[in-house]
Formats: sequence, C-alpha cells, structure tokens
Amino acid sequence: MAQRETKTHPQAQVLQASLHRSWVVFIAMSMFVVGMGYGLYTLYNNAPALLSRASVAYLDIPPMRGAIRASDGTPLALSTTDEVRVHPMGLSASQLLGFGERANGSGLAGLERDLEETLKAGGSVRLTLDANIQALAERALWRAMEGSKSEWGVALVMEAKTGRLLAVANGPRFDPTAARGDISKDISWRNHAFTQAIEPGSTQKSLTAAILMEAGVVKIESRVEAPMFRVIAGRTINDIVRHPPNLTLAEVLKYSSNVGITRLAERVPNDTIYEFFRKLHFTDPKPMPAVSVGAPLVRPVKRWGPLETANAAFGQGFLVTPLHMLAAYNALANDGVYQQPVLLEGQVSKAERVFRPEVAQSVRRALTDGVAERAKVPGYLVGGKTGTAQVVVNGRYSSEVFAASFAGFIPSDKPRVTVLVTLFHPKGGGLNIHGSMVSAPVFREVAAGLFAQWGLPPVVQKEEKKDKKQ
Repeated sequence: MAQRETKTHPQAQVLQASLHRSWVVFIAMSMFVVGMGYGLYTLYNNAPALLSRASVAYLDIPPMRGAIRASDGTPLALSTTDEVRVHPMGLSASQLLGFGERANGSGLAGLERDLEETLKAGGSVRLTLDANIQALAERALWRAMEGSKSEWGVALVMEAKTGRLLAVANGPRFDPTAARGDISKDISWRNHAFTQAIEPGSTQKSLTAAILMEAGVVKIESRVEAPMFRVIAGRTINDIVRHPPNLTLAEVLKYSSNVGITRLAERVPNDTIYEFFRKLHFTDPKPMPAVSVGAPLVRPVKRWGPLETANAAFGQGFLVTPLHMLAAYNALANDGVYQQPVLLEGQVSKAERVFRPEVAQSVRRALTDGVAERAKVPGYLVGGKTGTAQVVVNGRYSSEVFAASFAGFIPSDKPRVTVLVTLFHPKGGGLNIHGSMVSAPVFREVAAGLFAQWGLPPVVQKEEKKDKKQ
C-alpha cells in the first residue's frame, strides 16, 4: 500500500514564518535596549571626566578678537576665522582704529592698543562715531590737504550737548593692512587729532573773550585802543588784518587783533586766566576716559610774565591737542557748559559749567557776525574763528611753518555740533597758509553736508517767505 504524502496547509506556513520573524525582531530589540542601557550607564559614570577634558580643550582655544563698530553697528574692524584683521569701511577712521601685530594681532597703536584687554578677550566695542559724518569729514579734509599740500590734518565733530565724538578724521590717508615702513618717518598712521599737541593760535581769542566776560571786566561791546602793533617785554606783537584803531571786543574777534586781545587780557590777573585754562581742561593729560591722548604743555602760572600773558591770550606759548581745543570750544556751543568728550558707547560725559549762558551766546553771535567768508553756508547760520599759529622749529618760531585752524558751531544760534579743523604746514603760498583760506572751506563742506543730512531748510528761505506774506 502506497504511503500517503502529508502536506502543510498554506495558512499554517505563513503563521510559522511570522512567528519566526517575530522572535528575530524580539531578540534584536532586546540586544538594542541592553546596548543602549550599557552606553548610558558608561556615559553617566564617565561624565565628569569627559566634561573636564572638554573644558580644558575649550580653554585652550583663544577667542576670536573682538570687533570695533560705529554707533549704528557698522563694522570698522573685524577678525576672520583665521585671525586676519579686516576693515570693511576701508581707510575710514584708520588712524583712530590703529593696527596690531601681524602674528598675533596684539594692538600696537590707536584703539587696537588702548582697548587691547577687551578686544583680546573677544569683547566687541561700539564707538560714538557716525559712519556718515566720519566719511563726510574725511572727504572734505583729504581734498583740502591735497590742495594745500599740508603735512597732516584733522577734522573733528562733537555733539554739543553730549560730548559724543561723531567724527575723528585724520590725514594723510592710511591703510592699516598695507606693509609698514619706517613709522618714525611715515606719519600717516598717527592719530594727530588726539596725540599731536600744537599751539592753537587765534582760535584761542574766542575763549579769551569769554574768560574776560565771565570775569566781569569787559562786555562784547567794550572798546579798546588797538594800534597795528605794540611792544611787550621787548617783543613786537603785530596785527595782520587792517582795522580801525579803536575796536569793540566783537571787532577784536572779527579782525583777529592780537593787540586788542592782549590789552584786554591785562585787565585780569594771570591766576584768573590760568584757572579758566584748568576748567577748560587745557592742563588735563586725560581729558577722555579709556583712550590715550597727548599731554598738553602749559607753563605754570608762577612763571608767567607780561609776554606769557599776552601769548596765552592769542593762543601761543602753550600746547594742546586738537581734541582739547574742540572740547573747550564746545563749552561755547553748549551755553557755557564744558562737556567731557567721549568715544565709547555707554560712557557718560561729565559736565562742568565754565561760562554763564549769556556769555557763551554773546561770543557765538560775535563769531557768527564776523565769520570768515569761506566758512559761510548760504542760507544758514554758522559761526567760528580762524587761527594761524607759527610753529616752533629748532627753538624759534618759523616764518614758513604754520598750523592753520578753524573752530566753529553748526548751526551757530542753537549748535548741534562743534567742529574743529587743523591743517599743519600748508604750502599753498601767499594767503593760502591761513586758517581762513584752507581750513574754513573744510568746515563749510562739513556744515553743508550736515544741514543736508539733518534735512534743515535754509533760514533765508524762511525769511523771504515771511517778507512776502507781509
């Protein structure tokens, strides 16, 4: 009898295969859970050591050097991941920013040096600079330097009520990324605005006028005999611009009379003038926090004789940086309150009253009425004072080297900013060495640009519309 073949039903085969796969999945999942548990157990037991090693490794990596930015966040100096220092705004503010070592980036000059501790630790800083105003001042300054062939120049803009520096322009142009030559001969890297102490020249007469008015010995309409020259302590003091022999104080400023201002200055003791020098921070080697500034040089008052008093009255015989002079002039713009200059956002400017408001306003009106022709902006009120100081060369005042300056207010009735421009050793020849010729146009260009940026309409147009209505 043939043996009967036994066959498994198809459904039973499927069931058997499914059971087989289920066991495989179960075993795999069990192994995964066991492995995960073991991994977590190992990680838990070794976490302190792992974290310690990670911390050490992190501390071994130096932080990227911090950035320097303008007030609106515009980057002025940044470091790439391979520690290359770049300047997105090109040459703008390059002398102020300074430069560092090629190898490790440590600051050698400018803010890169002054703020080394913060920048090296990876901290970034924001300046009070307005990138647009900085560019405006630089364009005007560099153009004037090329035309006058000046050795160096500066243009500074300060916000009158706060002391915030909105522009710190230096010339000639400087590329901090270029190969550097002999820094003792190439002066383009120097921040002359903060470091170069010079005699201010006749820009000082406006401050002397305010000092005398504050002391109560003169008014702006007070008169003085002012011949074209006088002799003091064996030295002849001359006036350059022809003028009447009898002048008001306002006219002394208009004609920039050395004789007139020295005769008026003799009405107060030397101690009084020196005390106002102190209040205006002319004797202060650190007029601004956190940033290096060149020390002024003012002879102790006990060594002042008649000649030293006369020189001090019209801006010679002592040295201050352009920054010192800007801040002092700003006291006239700020209705008599000296405002400490500040460059870093977050710093608070200290304030100190030096002159009564009516004194500052009176001097500003005189400087508006007598402002240099090349400083005027048609339709707008601006005021200021020129200065052309002889420079000491080899121990004697040179007849060829001058520092030509202009300091003024924009607008002059209610100043929003104070501006100071200095061109050192202009070589235009003739009258083109004077502040009224070479520095006043820089002020005018900055003023015109600011009026446009602020959107202020010309005053003259307002007056014309008023006349038409009447």
